[in-house]
Amino acid sequence: MSIVPKLEIGLLSAELAKLAQISEADPPVVTRVVFGQADIRGRAYVKSLCTDAGLALQEDAIGNIFARWKGREPELAPIGTGSHIDAIPNAGSYDGTVGVLGGLEAIRSLQRVGFHPRRSIELVIFTAEEPTRFGIGCLGSRMIANILTPQQAVALRDNEGRGLEEWRVRAGIAGPLESVALPANRFHQFVELHIEQGPFLEQERIDLGLVTHIAAPASQRIVIEGEGGHAGGRLMPGRKDALAAAAELILALESAALATGAIDTVATVGICDVFPRAVNSIPSRVFLTTDIRDIDGTRRDRVLAALAHTAQTVSARRGVKITTELVNADPPTTCAPAILEALETSAVAAGRTYKKMVARAYHDSSLISCIAPVAMLFIPCRGGVSHRPDEYASPEWISAGVDVLGRTLARLAS
Repeated sequence: MSIVPKLEIGLLSAELAKLAQISEADPPVVTRVVFGQADIRGRAYVKSLCTDAGLALQEDAIGNIFARWKGREPELAPIGTGSHIDAIPNAGSYDGTVGVLGGLEAIRSLQRVGFHPRRSIELVIFTAEEPTRFGIGCLGSRMIANILTPQQAVALRDNEGRGLEEWRVRAGIAGPLESVALPANRFHQFVELHIEQGPFLEQERIDLGLVTHIAAPASQRIVIEGEGGHAGGRLMPGRKDALAAAAELILALESAALATGAIDTVATVGICDVFPRAVNSIPSRVFLTTDIRDIDGTRRDRVLAALAHTAQTVSARRGVKITTELVNADPPTTCAPAILEALETSAVAAGRTYKKMVARAYHDSSLISCIAPVAMLFIPCRGGVSHRPDEYASPEWISAGVDVLGRTLARLAS
């Protein structure tokens, strides 16, 4: 079918700019931590835009928002699209929001040309894709897919010890958490528009990225306990320096990732907290976080196993105690060929250049893939910069993505 959406890119640009103003920090910084006041105001703004577009709104017990454009056969499972609007501290204006407001504009662009879908099209605004508040990413989609159970969810705490229940009450979100999980037939297909968060599309002057695989992280918390003491009074033989042990683990993780020989294997220690953090005191305790990602789950898990083996060896040799907690180890995602075919056909029809590529950052689509076929559509972002105030996607890049998303939604919903 050949549907040509009618975009109003000026309207979308203005809406993106207005949403960016809803922040806990002064412009150009965007900070919207889930369930905070800026997040609540951002949600209200997006819901008002959806209502203005004639979409029927529902909100679940974790705050996921569903805005449905009713199809001719509403009993059929809908086509889903969407992303998130929460933003880490000191972030930018486009991560997640292009997929939400761009998804809304794709729907409106089809409405403007009189298209009426067979299947309903549903825009989803996921709760807490970012791990800022509770230390775990994709909270809303994780609960939709029942990968995070209600019991696990209520046990979540922020850095001040406040729980999920307290925060969702503050945000005016209610209902039994058991109702959040959705069945496997809830969405017929799901496609997410997102900025690349990498430099390749811009460098190669390509309009769009068709995502074939989404890498998934295995995240851990590691505590190393040794013995402290005066930096001058304790001689080197027999020391149980927790930071020296941590250094071995960090370098071992880097070596294990490199040893796979695969460009898609990455490993990061993002936090290293040292106690007592005094210049003349031997570190007695170190807290680390590790993030290991790959599009091949077996290969990623071999890196995990190699790190665990190193931890045992270092613990025995240095006389320190090493405790490891696995936070999550999600499966990598292979995107659905049928959706990729629709994206490719739409890109050709729109006269847009494209390449097939891997998503190394994590997205809500990864979790939704557990209950529905998914794919992702990337647009360039300047310099590959993301999660910073200078994050930028031009109106031309956004327009190309929304145009092809609209065409694809029309194909999938027909």
